[in-house]
Order: sequence, then C-alpha cells, then structure tokens
Amino acid sequence: MHRTMNLLRRYGVMYALLIPGLLYFAVFKYVPMVYIAAAFKNYNVLQGLWESPWVGWQNFQLFFDGVYFKQIIGNTILISFYKLMFSFPAPIILALMLNAVTSTGFKRTIQTLTYLPHFLSWVIIYGLLVAFLAPGTGLVNQLLTAFHLDRISFLTESGLIRSLIVTTDIWQSVGWGAIIYLAALTGIDPSLYEAATMDGASQSRQLWHITLPGIRNVIILMLVLRLSAILDVGFDQIFIMLNPLNQEKADVIETWVYRVGLQEGRIGLATAVGLFKSVIGFVLVLGANRIAKKFDGQIW
Repeated sequence: MHRTMNLLRRYGVMYALLIPGLLYFAVFKYVPMVYIAAAFKNYNVLQGLWESPWVGWQNFQLFFDGVYFKQIIGNTILISFYKLMFSFPAPIILALMLNAVTSTGFKRTIQTLTYLPHFLSWVIIYGLLVAFLAPGTGLVNQLLTAFHLDRISFLTESGLIRSLIVTTDIWQSVGWGAIIYLAALTGIDPSLYEAATMDGASQSRQLWHITLPGIRNVIILMLVLRLSAILDVGFDQIFIMLNPLNQEKADVIETWVYRVGLQEGRIGLATAVGLFKSVIGFVLVLGANRIAKKFDGQIW
C-alpha cells in the first residue's frame, strides 16, 4: 500500500492522463457488453433487457437456418480474404519502395499524396467513384464511348463490386498504413547495410536478409491485429456502395445486422449475429498470436 501511494505521488500526472482513455473504454466498450444478453432474448424495447423473454439459442438458430446465411457468410469471408491478400501487403510494398528513394523531396511528395485519401470519408470517395465510373456521365464511360466501346456499369455490376471494394480500400489506406512500416525501417542499423555492401550483397539480397527481418515483428503484429478484425470488412465502405443490383455479391454481416437490427427492429437477432462475429474474431486472434510466437519468441 505504501509503495502504491509513493507511485501515485510520483507519477500522479501520468496516471491522470490515463483517465480519459479508461473512461472511453469503460463507457463505450465494457458497459455495452451487458447487452450481450439480448442475443439470448426476444428483445423488446418496451419491456427492456431484463423483462424481455428468454429464448436461449433461438436467435443463433434463426441466423444459421436463414436463407441468406450462406450468401452473407460467403461474401464476408471472400471480401475479408481479398482485403487480407491485397490490402495488407500494399503498405509494406509502398514503405519498401519509399525507403529505397534517395530524393527527400520526391519521397515526401509521394507520402503526402498516398496518405491524403485516409482523411476522406467513404461518402466523398463514393462521390469520386460516381464522377469517374457512373454509367452515363462518368469520365471512364465517356472515354469508352469515345473509342466506340460498350459502357460498363461499374457501380451496379455484381461481378465487379468486390474488385471495386478491394481497390478503393487499398487506395484509401495504403499511404497511412505505410507510415508504421517506414517508422520500423528507421530502426534498422545502417551498419548492417554497409557490411552487406562490403560483402558484395545485391539490393535484393539486402532486402531479403536485412530489411524484411528488421520489420518482421511489426509485420506479424499488424497481421495479428488484422486477423482479430477479419470479419470487419468495413461497414461504411460497403454500406455506401451497396445497392439492389450488387447486393448479392456485396452484402456482408455488418450490413445485414444493420438492416435486421435497426430497420426491422429485431435487436435480439442482430445482437446474436454480432456476438457470433466477435467470437470468431477472438478465436482467430488467439490462433494468430500462437502462430506468431512460433515464428518469433519476441512477440508477446
């Protein structure tokens, strides 16, 4: 107790700085967890959480037996997989390319241009897509018409929507994500490159044996964090791009929960599906963490 009081007196200001963050997580993350009980109830707003009738696993069974279960789960897994395969390595590649640039001015210009999209909302990004890809007035379709080619309905064609989702995700996040890897690259000892050059190692061998191992821990950490949210494919992005013509290929768990929970008022069913998604994410992050430990003992 005496030691604790000494620490409070010595680091009181620093502990006080933690209070806003702790309050945020308490109010918006932990207190709402009480309403997980709604997943096992036929939740009624008028009756409240505790007075609503208990239905056990019925909400989960309704989702698993539903006609849209395979479609929603399939779309979610496929889009998540595509984003993991293409969006995750994109910042690493960009960071490695920028790290090889010797011109400081050019490097800063590219960095600025690539991380500016991070600050744009998906509403604005979709507006840009309409300006470029709209069937009638879009710039791309006007160019196709000028060359006597058929117009393409990029925004309503179900076969193109997944590619469009992944492409815009890369464009919006690649520059911001590269900042983390650029910071990790600065921590590599320059003498390692000097020694490798003296030994006659090529740029590709230096990349493989020095650069990538130097940022391996960061890559694994970011991969574990990405796997923890593998089923969070980005509600804002998909909701703004979703329409009746491409819904078959783009409807995911998050958009389905929004429709069922808020538009149809089936709060218990929506909570059950959200809980199911959270449990899957929790299992995945535990598995990824265990795999990460086998690759490098320094990871946790």
